[in-house]
Amino acid sequence: MAEESVVQETGVDSDKAAAAEKQKKATKKQSRKAAKPAETTEQNKERMLFEKYSYDVKVEDLSLKRYIDLTPLEYPSTFRRRSQKDLSKATLNIVERLENSMMRGGTGGRVGGKTIRTEGRLQGKKIKVMHIIEKAFDAIHEKSGANPLQLYVKALENSAPIEDTTRVRYGGIISNVAVDISASRRLDIALKNIAMATVIGSFGKKRRMYDVLANEIVLAANNDINSYAVKRKNEIERMARSAK
Repeated sequence: MAEESVVQETGVDSDKAAAAEKQKKATKKQSRKAAKPAETTEQNKERMLFEKYSYDVKVEDLSLKRYIDLTPLEYPSTFRRRSQKDLSKATLNIVERLENSMMRGGTGGRVGGKTIRTEGRLQGKKIKVMHIIEKAFDAIHEKSGANPLQLYVKALENSAPIEDTTRVRYGGIISNVAVDISASRRLDIALKNIAMATVIGSFGKKRRMYDVLANEIVLAANNDINSYAVKRKNEIERMARSAK
């Protein structure tokens, strides 16, 4: 009988220990659940461009909407990790695409009777170009009070041509024919012209690059004829109309 009572007592003690262990685990789980919302709210906090400007931007041009990537990045620089994939440009942040367009090589093209020679000052210098764009966006925000990212997207929409010309050979005759432009190429041309306008406007002059870039974005966003990118768009479309 004494042995049976000892066995019963040890069984009760083990049950109590198991129940206490279960309760301990349950309280730990509850404490973890209570701590999770604070972590998730910190993670889901809105990421802003240069820690200043919201990515809440509206793209009105439906054909460009697929290619204007607005993935929230504070300082857009992905090092083109997905460059080997097809249409990888469509998944590249639109501000980073401007950075890449501004990192021009040594000798530019002949524009307005002058050859623009930058001597590689921006070639490969992504951080420097990023600071130029940040200062340009700050200048736009100071002047207009609007979100500079929204004005930048509007400038791209206004400076993207719809038609272009291509050379077609019929026998021994070469003629220009008007063709529609894909959305991807439309965006490429707009980015190239905005970057070219920045280099031309500041080359051999006392104006800073960020001032020229800010001015070009504002003019193009307002569809102003004084914008270099808008001029080039109108010229391309005029040549396409004359080739019809």
